[in-house]
Amino acid sequence: MRQLLGLPELASAHGGEIDQMIVWVHLLMALMFVGWGVLFVYMLLRFRRKRHPVASYTGVRTRASSYTEWSVVVAEAVLLAGFSIPLWSERVDDFPPEDESVIVRVSGEQFAWNVHYAGSDGVFGRTSPALVDPASNPVGLDRSDPAAADDVTTVNQLHLPVDRPAIIHLSSKDVIHSFMLNELRVKQDAIPGLDIPLWFVPTVTTAEMRRRLGDEQFNYEIACAQLCGIGHYRMRGFLTVHPQQEFDAWLAAESTAATEVGGDDFWN
Repeated sequence: MRQLLGLPELASAHGGEIDQMIVWVHLLMALMFVGWGVLFVYMLLRFRRKRHPVASYTGVRTRASSYTEWSVVVAEAVLLAGFSIPLWSERVDDFPPEDESVIVRVSGEQFAWNVHYAGSDGVFGRTSPALVDPASNPVGLDRSDPAAADDVTTVNQLHLPVDRPAIIHLSSKDVIHSFMLNELRVKQDAIPGLDIPLWFVPTVTTAEMRRRLGDEQFNYEIACAQLCGIGHYRMRGFLTVHPQQEFDAWLAAESTAATEVGGDDFWN
């Protein structure tokens, strides 16, 4: 059914529930489309002018339309209360423990995604809007803060381990953006002045997805799903999902490099 609806490959633990809800919604839409279409054709034939040259002012005396409308209401209520609300509640209320997760800060700007890792010490360094420089310091990291010495920052490049919860703290530096990962069934608006957390568990590494698709150039794309300005079309980043050891090695190497350089010119 996923292929029939044109949905992308699935690469997150919660994505199956999202797809299930999408399938049920489309089935209801298809049923309504066919049902109302059949009714429309029936009406055209049943009440055509040749058969009824004189108008009837009493009309059809039946409650069939009311029953149909109430059936649609009940079906939509089931979709909302049985699928949508529980899924939404899990995403916003049932966050995984932070000590078992990878925590990343992602801030959107026209027209890029800025990514900030705490580094090997697991503590985020101090940031300040006064220190933001789009070219050299997009997150406004204060390298004079000891906790910031090993922090890792990237632009349009997000790295995560497979089969481990990722908690993303999402924000925006200018206008409303929308952080979207199609294959992971993730979409969340980034709103200026707000720190919005979201979480998901990647289940397919980038290398495995490339094998699955037969495309060695494939990358998970971070799209902006909110029209954010004249350069909206080019606001795209990339997610690389690693095996846990590979991710640990990457973070350790980047963190060490940041410490050695001292942050003067080290901005990926």
